[in-house]
Amino acid sequence: MENNKVEVIVVGAGPAGVSAAITLARAGKEVLLIERGDCAGDKNIFGGTIYAKQTAEIFPKFWLTGPIERAITEQKIFLLTDYNSTQFSYKYSSKGAYKAFTVNRAKWDKWCCNQAEKEGAYYAPKTLVKELILKDGKVIGIRTEFEEFYSDIVIIADGVNSLLAKQIGLRKDIKDTDVSLSVKEVIKINKEKLEDRFNVDEEDGCACKILGGPLKDKFALGFMYTNKDTISIGYSISLDEIKKYKIKPYELLDELKAHPTISAYIKDGETIEYSSHLIPEGGYKAIPKLYDNGVMIVGDAAMLVNNVHFEGTNLAMLSGKIAAETAIEAINSKDFSASSLSKYYTKLKESIVIKDLKTHKNTIEIIKKNIHTLSSIYPETACEFIEILTEADGIEKKVKYRKFLKDIIKKGVITSSIPLAILAMEKCLKR
Repeated sequence: MENNKVEVIVVGAGPAGVSAAITLARAGKEVLLIERGDCAGDKNIFGGTIYAKQTAEIFPKFWLTGPIERAITEQKIFLLTDYNSTQFSYKYSSKGAYKAFTVNRAKWDKWCCNQAEKEGAYYAPKTLVKELILKDGKVIGIRTEFEEFYSDIVIIADGVNSLLAKQIGLRKDIKDTDVSLSVKEVIKINKEKLEDRFNVDEEDGCACKILGGPLKDKFALGFMYTNKDTISIGYSISLDEIKKYKIKPYELLDELKAHPTISAYIKDGETIEYSSHLIPEGGYKAIPKLYDNGVMIVGDAAMLVNNVHFEGTNLAMLSGKIAAETAIEAINSKDFSASSLSKYYTKLKESIVIKDLKTHKNTIEIIKKNIHTLSSIYPETACEFIEILTEADGIEKKVKYRKFLKDIIKKGVITSSIPLAILAMEKCLKR
């Protein structure tokens, strides 16, 4: 790097930024990866899982050398009432063909940055980018607290608030309805107890989604993931819901942890970490313009999160990779105009990133309109049905079943809500 000039500057060393940097470095391009944290990942909250297919495109056979916690071999869904629960689970039968892994972001992001450095990227942690440098309507570099750096292209990966994207008019202030707050605790627990409670082997793990209970009637979803000897537990909730219900986030998490079903998993554990973070959830309709002269936006900064399927890291990594591939073409042709970099969005539209977000462009609105049914009536109905199915209390089953059907018809479960998921999908596909 001569005279503080490189071919590409990447601002932000999360999954999107590091994927862009390593893709550029492998192509022999000069790239500077800048991170404002003491080290990559130290300010991130993460549920959380990484997905094998997309991650392997950036880091082949990462599971052999990367800091993996556990391979996900089971997915659980908890439907909670105030005191009871119904659980569904899907367990993978094929050993070795893992689809997802839990990781600790502080360890994982640091490892990813090390891989980028090994490939030739310049890495600058503890560096705050204050603003972009513009000349004749083109982004030509960045200004930090101490000095200026110049480049042909800047890739913005600075997270959900993306002050840099706002500076050049590609992003507006985020709406409360388009962002959620994710709150998480990491609970230390005896490894043998963890494996016994979640019924997993030594290297296997479980990913759980939680609906209802303390979260009922709110646009909120809980999660629980197994690490080596810790459990990550938390929830995400829309910011407008926090204001509407005047929620204190830590109190709601305490209520979730205290639910009889959930407390059994974390009993005797010790909280070693508490964190919160904003996550974009506006989906397809909230995606801003993602490119201009000399600049592209990736990951959370680009609002590329599929909250319907709890996907963010994989979309971030794909967007970073695609932006880097576009930058490589631009460098080779020496054309850094908006017209040239528009190929980034064209490629995104051809990938699962935009295709999946477009499929679910109306799903969030449908879920919000039916949140009482999904988070309260469904869990109550499921628990009531299982109770009728399994108890022997001397009452004729026909009588109980008839009452059960009358009750759910009265609640509108059959007439207006079943199958709600299929109805939502049909509406989303009619585009």
